[in-house]
Amino acid sequence: MSTATPTSRPASPIADRLAAEARQWLPGGVSAAARLHPALGRPFLTARGEGAWVTDVDGRRYIDLETSFGATLLGHGDPRIRAAVEEALDLGVLTGHDTPFQARLAHRLTELVPSAELVRFTSSGTETTWHAARIARAATGRELIVKFEGHFHGFSDSLGYSFWPSAGDAGDAAHPAVRAESAGIPAAERDAIRVLPWNDLGALEEAFAAEPGRIAAVVMEPINIDSGTIWPRPGYLAAVRDLAHANGALLIFDEILTGFRTNTGGAQGELGVTPDLTTLGKAIGGGQALSAVVGRRDVMSNVSPLGTAVHSGTFMAHLLPIMAGLAFVDVVSDPGFYPPFLARADRFIGELRGVFARTGLTVRIQQYGPRFSFLFGITAEPHDYRGVMAADRATELRFYGHGLDQGLYLHHGWHHGISAAHTDSDLDIALERLEAAALLTAAGA
Repeated sequence: MSTATPTSRPASPIADRLAAEARQWLPGGVSAAARLHPALGRPFLTARGEGAWVTDVDGRRYIDLETSFGATLLGHGDPRIRAAVEEALDLGVLTGHDTPFQARLAHRLTELVPSAELVRFTSSGTETTWHAARIARAATGRELIVKFEGHFHGFSDSLGYSFWPSAGDAGDAAHPAVRAESAGIPAAERDAIRVLPWNDLGALEEAFAAEPGRIAAVVMEPINIDSGTIWPRPGYLAAVRDLAHANGALLIFDEILTGFRTNTGGAQGELGVTPDLTTLGKAIGGGQALSAVVGRRDVMSNVSPLGTAVHSGTFMAHLLPIMAGLAFVDVVSDPGFYPPFLARADRFIGELRGVFARTGLTVRIQQYGPRFSFLFGITAEPHDYRGVMAADRATELRFYGHGLDQGLYLHHGWHHGISAAHTDSDLDIALERLEAAALLTAAGA
């Protein structure tokens, strides 16, 4: 492995100029808040992506360990996805039309995802989770939604609460505050949300007892990747499902991040607990903007035109991402896809743990297949958001900055990952560069 000495960050004249120009027309110079990289003070401005690599506008190449927040599971520019998009272009870039391909992809999902009997598509995870909450309310005739502290379900007014509160805003650990994560959310929306600690069945029992007949659904990430890849305790998911059903409520799994990571059935397929509704996204479009809400036939029959929960929009199930989605599910359904991919991920993350041990940094790595989280300053396994709240985010951010200097694309946030395009050679290079970044961070640079 390589050693490292402190170096100044490479000059980025083109990126700096373009970022300054963008600030004149885009709020903060970005098209999405999360794209502002604190280690740079501007967005990481990308010129090209190819396989496991991205190139910035100044011509420097980086191994991508963020993979579009998990959306590019096959890597950048996968030829099978490109061919599918080209086919959609040849068909006329159809917008606002159903074609035979939407139903074909829906059928494939019902074959792969245990909870999927009927399917509707949207463009983003925020839309999809919002529609899932609406469908659950329509199906039950109730309004309250229970969510868990540290679980992220997008930025809608319905579910945009308490995903990453600070210690000062979080409230009591046993009864977390219901904290809106954005300005502009009406106070009345908060009245329809209850926030609980995760992995605590007693807290959920208490919530159902306190408000009998009022809770429409319980929504969660079955593995809480969005707050550090926190796993459920053994038996917890099944107990939540049984408790929800005993009280006339539905269970919603947000599998935007867990879906298709380790198998075609998602975390529900791996952990053996089938929810009533599931949201899918990120990976499913092969890098295209595609998401889906799937679920039991009787529950999904509340969606218009069968029922009165309206789901519609000109760009929903746009042909380009639908064709990309069909190509994606064909790729990952090959029996030879996951075993070597997951073996590479396990080998890489195992060696990465050794990197941190050698360099003296206290970093716990939480893993779900090819997705992983760095928890700086944490040693004990976390079971809920409070277990990661004390993570050393300042040191983590310095590490990400040094990673960028070494030619690694590491984005600030709770999770990173590799794609199926990462070769063993790519990962060996990444490990050398990660060790260099870790040595600089440990030295206080």
